[in-house]
Amino acid sequence: MNLCKCVIKESFPNFVEKINLRITLSVLVKTILLLSASNIFMLCAWYLHLRWLDQKHWFIAAMVSWGIAFFEYNFHIPANRIGSQELSLMQLQVIQIGISLLMFIPFSIIAMNKPIKIDYIWAVMCLVAAAYFIFRK
Repeated sequence: MNLCKCVIKESFPNFVEKINLRITLSVLVKTILLLSASNIFMLCAWYLHLRWLDQKHWFIAAMVSWGIAFFEYNFHIPANRIGSQELSLMQLQVIQIGISLLMFIPFSIIAMNKPIKIDYIWAVMCLVAAAYFIFRK
């Protein structure tokens, strides 16, 4: 089996590099998609009670939020496990924070009826810079 891999790698080096790139992108794409789904649930669990359960006792809001957070973790845990195959812990965290902020802006506008501020844009720019430094080689 190892002999076969060596022969293929020696005969078709570009093909092997393309396959490795696809695997890497696949892990990154899966991680980003799962973290994005997780963030939707996270934002709902953390903030929707402020709009729709504001007249209820805090304990009811907490129980509803915990119920929503259950689904958050069903996406977040697999995302971290898949991502950790090829990404460092710091890279995973920067991706998570970036997705969280990118999703928070439309969430705050659409679900919470809050206006966008220029500071949100500056924060996104800072996260883009952070991602650059974390992912550069």
